[in-house]
Amino acid sequence: MARDTLYKLIAANKWKTAFYILLFSIIIAALGVAAAWIFAKTWQGFLTACVLIGISIIVYNIIFFFASKPLALAASGARKADPLQYKRLHNVVEEMAIASGLPKPEVYVVPDSSPNAFATGRNPDNAAIAVTTGLYEMLDRAELQGVIAHEVSHIKNHDILLMTIVATMVGAVVLGRDILLRWGIFFGGGRSRSSGRNAGSTAIIRLVLLLVLLILASISILLIRAAISRQREYLADASGAMMTRNPEGLARALEKIGAAYIPLHRKTAATAHLYISSPECKDRINPQKPYKTVKVNLWATHPPIELRVQRLRSLSLDGQYAQQLAWARSTEAS
Repeated sequence: MARDTLYKLIAANKWKTAFYILLFSIIIAALGVAAAWIFAKTWQGFLTACVLIGISIIVYNIIFFFASKPLALAASGARKADPLQYKRLHNVVEEMAIASGLPKPEVYVVPDSSPNAFATGRNPDNAAIAVTTGLYEMLDRAELQGVIAHEVSHIKNHDILLMTIVATMVGAVVLGRDILLRWGIFFGGGRSRSSGRNAGSTAIIRLVLLLVLLILASISILLIRAAISRQREYLADASGAMMTRNPEGLARALEKIGAAYIPLHRKTAATAHLYISSPECKDRINPQKPYKTVKVNLWATHPPIELRVQRLRSLSLDGQYAQQLAWARSTEAS
C-alpha cells in the first residue's frame, strides 16, 4: 500500500462520508419525485401523510438522540469503572481527553471476555467510553492509549450525531416506503383513476415501478449506511493515531483484538456500529475456518481488522508529526 500522511487520510475519509450523505439525499429526493408522480391527484392526503411521517421521524429522533447513551450502556451491561480498581484506564482516558481538548468522558467497563470498546453520548459534554474487561486485561498502556484515542476521536468528530442523522434518514425512507406502498395499494396510484382498462393498466405499471424503486432505495440506503460507518472507523483510526503520535500502538491493539475470536455475550444490531470492532467478530478470521479470508463486506459496519492495521502502518510520518513522534518515543524510552 502506498505511503500516505495522516492528514490526507483524514481529509479523504471526510470527503467520502460527505459523498455518501449526498447519495442519501439524492435517493430520498428521488422517492419524493416518484411519490408525486404517482399521487399527483391526491396532494391533500399525500401531504397529510408526509406531515405524519415527518412528525414521527422527529419524535423518534429526539427520543433516540437523548436516550442513546443510557440505552447503549444498558444494552451492553456496562457499569461505572471504579477509579481505584481501573486506575490505569482512568489515567489513559484523562490523557486522551487532554490531548483532544475535550472534557473527560465518563468511564465504564463491560464485564465480558471479548476485547472491545465503544463510545456513546450526544455530544462531548455528555459522552462516555466503555471498554470490556477482556480488552483492559489484554492490552499494554500504549495499546490501550490507541484504543481510547480511537474512541475519543469518535466523540470529537461527532460521529454519534452523524450516525443519528443517518439513522433518521434511513427511518424516513423506510417509513415513507411502507406508507407509499399501502397508499398505492388502497388507492391504485391516484393519478390514473379515470375509467377504462388503460387507466387500470397505467396504475399497475406505476405501482410496479414504485415498488422497484423502493426496493432499490432500501438496498441502497443500507449499503450507504454501512459504508459511512466503515469510513468513520477509518477516520477514528487515523485521528486516534494523530492524537497519540503512535500509530503502532493502535495497530498492535487491533492485531490482538483480531487474534481473539470471542464474540460479545450481549450484542444488538442497534449498537453494533458503536464498537471498535465487530461484536460478532465478522471483521476477523475465524480460527476454526482459517482457509476463509475476510474481505470488505459491503453490508458490514466495520472494515476488516487486517486492512485497518495495514492502513495504520502505511502512514508516513514526516514533518512536525515525525518530530513530535520522535520526541514522544525518546521520552518513553528514558
